Amino acid sequence: MTTTEIVDFKVETPDGATIHAFKEGHGQPLLLVSGLSGTAGFWVDIASTLSRSFQIIRFDQRGIGASTRGEAPCDIELLARDSLAVLDAAGIERAVVLGHSTGGCIAQAAARLAPGRIDGLILSASWLKPGRFLSALFGARRAILDADPHAYAAISVLSGYQPRWIEANWSVYDDALAAAPVSEHARAVMHERLDALLAFDGSADIAALPMPVLVLGTRDDMVVPVYHQEELAAALPGCRRAIMETGGHLFPVSRPDAFTATVAEWIGEL
Repeated sequence: MTTTEIVDFKVETPDGATIHAFKEGHGQPLLLVSGLSGTAGFWVDIASTLSRSFQIIRFDQRGIGASTRGEAPCDIELLARDSLAVLDAAGIERAVVLGHSTGGCIAQAAARLAPGRIDGLILSASWLKPGRFLSALFGARRAILDADPHAYAAISVLSGYQPRWIEANWSVYDDALAAAPVSEHARAVMHERLDALLAFDGSADIAALPMPVLVLGTRDDMVVPVYHQEELAAALPGCRRAIMETGGHLFPVSRPDAFTATVAEWIGEL
């Protein structure tokens, strides 16, 4: 099998951030927007598969990985504008946008800001507004981040996957601890990202989105419970919904074959 060439490029934002991005493959453009971790690396295996059929664009969000922070206050709309700037820098006018978890909030905001640029919207393990459970969960994680960054990284993994899957893929846990946000900068960036996701409420705008939407989730998600995907689907009566029984919150990683097959089939029908 021929390996797809990965081209990396950089995006300069008006407030001085430099965003590190990648593109690979050919065909319908598909922008991948990761969740709270904010890394392009979350999508490596998914991109390798989907780039056989689509042109994949992914990126480290501001302040994460190889991307610098910039000066603007961080909120979901700013992160959405960054996503659109990545498309600009890639020379792409229109794309399907797939956002996972917090990335789904960013994708919703991008669709509101530039509906004419988005051919389809995929909201994976995401939500319309946080509610009490998500507010309590991420509030607790924010407190743990301040007290013990390694425990914060551990909980992110232990709550994100099925226990049996973690046991069989323990390197994911070790890698998360090795990448724990121990520096003052890393903790500050994660703090503001937690604040941004908790402040997001897309309920006033969701019904006006004109593009086709696919809502993805799993019934055993203990981070963003499935009733959040049900709420999204109820607010989008014309959307397609695909809910798996198992996979946990980070099912693009734990169930990659089912995830990529569902995404590719839906985009192929647009």
